Amino acid sequence: MSDRKVIRVRQVKSGIGYGKKQKACLRGLGLRRMHQIVELEDTPSVRGMINKIPHLVQIVG
Repeated sequence: MSDRKVIRVRQVKSGIGYGKKQKACLRGLGLRRMHQIVELEDTPSVRGMINKIPHLVQIVG
């Protein structure tokens, strides 16, 4: 196995009604639908995107 850190992110709220930048963060993280979980490499850029939309996503154990 590789030594890279992975975080799992779940979309908990829809992007409807939010600005283009917030929707772009959802798409950039690979989230397309509610309750979808994606595994992403734990990098500062991914953390920054998650911090921009904490009301729309949740980090899953």
